[in-house]
Amino acid sequence: MSISASIVLYAVVWFMTLFVILPLRLKSQHDSGDVVPGTSSSAPANPQIKKRMLITTIVGTLIWAAVCTAIISGTLSMKNLGFEGAY
Repeated sequence: MSISASIVLYAVVWFMTLFVILPLRLKSQHDSGDVVPGTSSSAPANPQIKKRMLITTIVGTLIWAAVCTAIISGTLSMKNLGFEGAY
């Protein structure tokens, strides 16, 4: 696996992890009973973006390391996935 492929893989894994983590334990302004004028009632009351980015980075890095290990060891390859003649 090349360095550029591993960077692209990390970006894909990180963003997929972010989209899974963002809605977890999210309280909307409607749920908390304090809707700020000019915003939607479904907007988050306290989004905690910094905390969610840190969790995303930790979990995404662990997933990326596992996938990279599987690719480098040969456990996960195009041949094993059934794309033998596609590359």
